[in-house]
Amino acid sequence: MERNKAWDAYPGEKKKEVFDFAEKYRRFLSENKTERECVKTFEAAARAAGFVSLVEAQKRGGALQAGDRIFYNHMGKSMALFVIGEQPMCDGMNILGAHIDSPRLDLKQNPLYEDMDLAMLDTHYYGGVKKYQWVTLPLALHGVVAKKDGTVVEINIGDKAGDPVVGVSDLLIHLASEQLEKKANKVIEGENLDVLIGNLPADKAEEDDKKEEKERVKTQILALLKEEYGIEEEDFLSAEIEVVPAGEARDYGLDRSMLMGYGHDDRVCAYPSFEAILQMEKPKRTSVCLLVDKEEIGSVGATGMQSRFFENAVAEVLALCGDYSELALRRALQNSKMLSSDVSAAYDPNYPSVTEKKNGAYFGRGIVFNKYTGSRGKSGSNDANAEYVARLRRIFDENGVAFQTSELGKVDQGGGGTIAYILANYGMEVIDSGVAVMNMHAPWEIISKVDLYEAYRGYVVFLKEA
Repeated sequence: MERNKAWDAYPGEKKKEVFDFAEKYRRFLSENKTERECVKTFEAAARAAGFVSLVEAQKRGGALQAGDRIFYNHMGKSMALFVIGEQPMCDGMNILGAHIDSPRLDLKQNPLYEDMDLAMLDTHYYGGVKKYQWVTLPLALHGVVAKKDGTVVEINIGDKAGDPVVGVSDLLIHLASEQLEKKANKVIEGENLDVLIGNLPADKAEEDDKKEEKERVKTQILALLKEEYGIEEEDFLSAEIEVVPAGEARDYGLDRSMLMGYGHDDRVCAYPSFEAILQMEKPKRTSVCLLVDKEEIGSVGATGMQSRFFENAVAEVLALCGDYSELALRRALQNSKMLSSDVSAAYDPNYPSVTEKKNGAYFGRGIVFNKYTGSRGKSGSNDANAEYVARLRRIFDENGVAFQTSELGKVDQGGGGTIAYILANYGMEVIDSGVAVMNMHAPWEIISKVDLYEAYRGYVVFLKEA
């Protein structure tokens, strides 16, 4: 049962719709490489579109009305946006939920050291990565340093015009005979993903000319950080600095039909989800866009989906609507419908053996529905009800949105999970839906532009009609 090619709906000059939307996304992806940067950008765009923060709405007072726009920024790393509907919230909401964290290298709390006149940063990888993919690449440093005086300094080195880049070195082929005998997961060890950042020693003081100074390269790096950012070595203890691929997302393919960039998983779903909620004016059911952190490590922590930040935000919005009660909160969550907006594994002609072709996701065939994910017999999966899938089929077909269905590879091949099962714990209807990605979790991932655009169109239709 082969689905139609999504590109066929955009003959001739109509392709401009797809390419224009993809170009806006390309710029967003290039400029927002951490969850903090995403939230900061989304908040600015939301305010420009008439959204008011939850705190501001509480201070203003008065009951929310249909069409009112509220956002909640949670610790600068997760976000929930609401457009109040005409129906009471206890009748349920239509929710788009995506994550904005991506696999990367994180600096350890005590990262800086010198070894044989080379300054290095010690890292701990974040999320599921093939460690060998992170060597010999130009890398950038993005993040924040929180100082004891309460100030927070933003770090962005490697992506601005004229910036230097950093990176992780690899063993030269001439000396790699033993390395190449190792399994792929051992070729590069996690503790060897240290980032090379300097070789220039600090100038020797005149009085010290006759004695050997230690760690002069590290001293020079610390002097640069002090001059540029006003931070000391001890400030690394309260820093969150991510090592990410340096450089912009790029058009991919001679026909420019695809995009290559860092962080498609899952910003390729987060961006169209956010753009979709901006289109809501006075929906029947309250529209929600969830943009969350920590999915790549199990949705744990205060900013992950397993925390109660979203439940608490819904309670606060209910209170602003004058409808809060514990029962109303339970009903609002249970009666909701959700698209867990997350990526799928695209079929790769170089590796056909891992995909069952009738149930795979393909570039250029639209948004992907994963009825279930999980592994080892659907373990850890949300498995959407057939009735809900049928409803979505009808809505998407009636609105001409190209979609396909998929599972994550062959049955015994592997597996994965999303935030879907966490929201399903409230009893709401949930299914995974997103964009097919090639090279998933690699530093540079690839998507089809038309799949991105169909995801956006599908998310708008879902918020309006689900």
